[in-house]
Amino acid sequence: MSDIRKVAVIDIGKTNAKVILYDLEAASEIDTRSKRNEVTGHSPYPHFEVDDLFDFILEALAEFQKEHGVDAISVTTHGATAALLKRDGTLALPVLDYEHAGPDETRADYEEIRPPFAETGSPRLAMGLNIGAQLFWQKTKFPDEFAMIDCVLPYPQYWGFRLTGRRAGEATSWGCHTDLWSPRSRTFSSLVGELGLFGKMGELVKADDKLGEVLPEIARKTGLAPNCPVFAGIHDSNASLLPHLWSRAQPFSVVSTGTWVIAMAVGGHPPALDESRDTLINVNAYGDPVPSARFMGGRVFEVAAPGGEVAVTEDDRKAMLKNRIMMMPSVLGDTGPFQGIIGGWTVDEHHLTPGMRLLGVSWYLALMTAICLDLTGASGPVIVEGPFAENHDYLSMLSAATGRPVEKSPGSGTSAGAAGLAVGGVKLSAFRPHPEPLSGLAELNAYAEIWRERLPEVE
Repeated sequence: MSDIRKVAVIDIGKTNAKVILYDLEAASEIDTRSKRNEVTGHSPYPHFEVDDLFDFILEALAEFQKEHGVDAISVTTHGATAALLKRDGTLALPVLDYEHAGPDETRADYEEIRPPFAETGSPRLAMGLNIGAQLFWQKTKFPDEFAMIDCVLPYPQYWGFRLTGRRAGEATSWGCHTDLWSPRSRTFSSLVGELGLFGKMGELVKADDKLGEVLPEIARKTGLAPNCPVFAGIHDSNASLLPHLWSRAQPFSVVSTGTWVIAMAVGGHPPALDESRDTLINVNAYGDPVPSARFMGGRVFEVAAPGGEVAVTEDDRKAMLKNRIMMMPSVLGDTGPFQGIIGGWTVDEHHLTPGMRLLGVSWYLALMTAICLDLTGASGPVIVEGPFAENHDYLSMLSAATGRPVEKSPGSGTSAGAAGLAVGGVKLSAFRPHPEPLSGLAELNAYAEIWRERLPEVE
């Protein structure tokens, strides 16, 4: 595969869907197409219109092929999502939006068959955040359609199926809080049998396995070479982690930011994970368990930060530090380390300038990230990637709260990780240490300590 240089990465995030052309030789993204990934389907439940998404993917692939050439395709997507295929390859049921509350309706009955955390490393989460809970609810509510399922595919490999016709799944997707995987035994959990899906989970492959070549009709529609290879693909936070596994010595931790902030500890202190605090065992591309913790940081920013272009002034910083104005957990109480607890500002937020609000939200997100890192037993440097890597105040507070070096990942580890699957790995270089904080480090340390003292008790 040494002749592969330009890899089209299909990157389906919860908020945005992208197709990225990644140049392995230059170690950079050279072109991107994106669209809002909206939940537009309604009946019989909120779902993704996958045919519309696939049209967008094919259009992007055609443009990349025409303008640059495409040597291979890889896929990465958000988790908690599965495609339920009938024998003919069509969907038995629509692809459920995991933020739909339907699975909560059958929560009590699901608990009767759900494997313990000790088996799966998967915490019980709200809504459809456990694929197992989705499947149980769908089986209960739509028994006729559920009975038509011939194969269950994780979301990354569903898009691979659309491109190649091969039905497969791999460990990073099955190991992402699905309740369906046992990370220590590296195989499916007992839940698969309880759901009557034994033998219907697709063949197991590795993330860097070649699924196949694009189908003839895909080659005709896009202009791709008929032998263009498609690789199995990977869950997105594990795509973010993978280049660091290729590039640096342990211990370290990676914080992948976006809709979700996911802290992943590599080579740290083995933690006693607490499933009630949204900690979990992720499974990396090699099948190894990775202690992780998370919260919906990007969603918090959307809800709590002021909109538009806002500048944080020096007066804003002084006022926040002097008056110890803080946002306390949680903004969203159904995920993260403080579930069931709703906090907020320690003062009337109407008295805050837009700059103070932006600063307070940025610091809150950093402090929540530090809690997640503590819960995973993280040690060594902290590498931040994604949108929050460009937020200076977030990085400053994260450094103060953890007492460890904080670095910005060069470019997108997600696209690099997914693209690198085609050639067995790429190394990242030029990690950028975070510069000195705009506020004094001692002042930020004191702020972080007071924030921790004010934390609500967790049962």
